[in-house]
Order: sequence, then C-alpha cells, then structure tokens
Amino acid sequence: MATLKVPAHVPAPSEDAEQLRKAFEGWGTNEQLIIDILAHRNAAQRNLIRKTYREAYGEDLLKSLDEELSSDFERAVVLFTLDPAERDAFLAHEATKRFTSSHWVLMEIACTRSSHELFNVRKAYHDLYKKSLEEDVAHHTKGDYRKLLVPLVSAFRYQGEEVNMTLARSEAKILREKISDKQYSDEEVIRIVTTRSKAQLNATLNHYNTAFGNAINKVYVLVFF
Repeated sequence: MATLKVPAHVPAPSEDAEQLRKAFEGWGTNEQLIIDILAHRNAAQRNLIRKTYREAYGEDLLKSLDEELSSDFERAVVLFTLDPAERDAFLAHEATKRFTSSHWVLMEIACTRSSHELFNVRKAYHDLYKKSLEEDVAHHTKGDYRKLLVPLVSAFRYQGEEVNMTLARSEAKILREKISDKQYSDEEVIRIVTTRSKAQLNATLNHYNTAFGNAINKVYVLVFF
C-alpha cells in the first residue's frame, strides 16, 4: 500500500491555493492535482491553504470541493481536508441526521478522544452548525442510549494517572449491585462510567473483574449493542 508523504519542501500556501483554484476551472475537475496537493500536506499546512484560499477567493475551500467533486471521492477529500476536531464534528452531525442514528460513531468519538480533543469537537460543532453537540445527541437518541451518550459527549474528564483504590473498590461494589439487579442504566452506573477518568475507571473495572470473577465490559456489550 502506498504511503502519502509530505515533501521536504512544499510550495507557499498561496501557490497551493492558486493551483487548487485552477483544478476547479473548466469543464472537468483536475482530481489528480487536488490529490497531489491536499494528500501531501500535513494538517497545519492544509489549514493554511484553506485560510489563504478564503482570503484570495472569498470562498471556503470545502465549499469549492463540495461543488466540484462527487460521491465517495468528494467525501474522502473533504474529510481529509478538515482538521481533526471539525472532522469529528462533521461525522457526529452526520450520525445524528441519519434515519437511524449511528450510535457507534458517537460512542467512538465520545470514548476515544481526550478531554481537550472532545472539547475542541464540541467547539467545532457549535461553530459549524450553530448549536451544541449535546442538544443534537439528546434530540436524536432515546432511552438508555441517550442516558449514556449525552453525559459522555458533555464530559471533561481528568486526564491524569492518579487512582484512588478505595474509590475503585467502592464503585466496583456499586456496579456489581446494580448489574446484579439488571439496573444497567441506573444513574449511579451512568455517573461512574461517564465522569471518572480513564485511569480511575480502569482501576474500578479491574477490581470488578478480580473481585467478582467476570469482566463488566462483556455485560455492557450485550446490553447496549
């Protein structure tokens, strides 16, 4: 598989912007030129190209790409051109607009991004769509998914490695009691899962596994998915 590389020396953003503009002119779009430029620039360089393009032509580069390209190629180029926070915001917005919301996409963004990354996603979502990610998730989900996803996308968790083992044992016991009673979406369960740092949550889940002989993640996969 070919690897895309950023050249040691790249043209000025103004030159890249001019070449992209030329790629859009005429009857056909020069897709290869678009690939040669955008696929061989890093995220910071692509952001500079977008800024320069807007200043030079009074239009967002993404809008031009959307108008000139189509189908899967358009989607791939647009997603690649977005910065990471904008890309997540775009995918989250797309997920909430489907006839059946894509909970997996929302769950992945909420659970795999750092607190600062998720904060930037929420900010990008607000800037792009003039509303909050939380309100769209709340509006387009229901039941246990809503109870879990809204606090997940709203959270700003502690990112450090410090762990309170007394708290881990206590909350593992709470989880055990709720799960034994099949209260999978109880407020205490949601609070623990959505507010604790990853290090603290790992300590709690590890103690749960050690003390009670089974992994809690297997229970939740069966319940939610």
